[in-house]
Amino acid sequence: MSMKNIRHTGIVVTDMERSLEFYRDIMGLKPVIDFTEKGEFINTISNAKDADVRMVKLIAEDGGMIELLHYVSHPQPERSENKLYETGPTHVAFTVDDVDRIYTEWRGKGVPCNSAPVVSPDGKAKLFFCQDPDGTFLEIVQMVNCGL
Repeated sequence: MSMKNIRHTGIVVTDMERSLEFYRDIMGLKPVIDFTEKGEFINTISNAKDADVRMVKLIAEDGGMIELLHYVSHPQPERSENKLYETGPTHVAFTVDDVDRIYTEWRGKGVPCNSAPVVSPDGKAKLFFCQDPDGTFLEIVQMVNCGL
């Protein structure tokens, strides 16, 4: 058995409107569905009692999806600090055409970035890491000199 594709990446957020402003308005992802889930189904799959979850799925140009989840019933404190070297999922990577332009625009909008764009040692990518409003790391990549 093999996986057919990656369906989406789920990101739990503390404030849906703030996160939508970032993923929709700054990143340019297009919301395709916005719904609330309550009841036995979501309680079972999330292993959360009395779950009330607002979910928004956003799509990129190539069809890749991000699913933002706000557990209204289980509010979480904002994380004080995330680290890229922690165990488990640490970031989501996005491909762009002009990493320098994106970096400049986003810094102007106050998006926290680890560094200016840098070229990878093999010369195939130019990238930077930044963070969404809840501190989730995003890798913004421009591929150069290769077909990836």
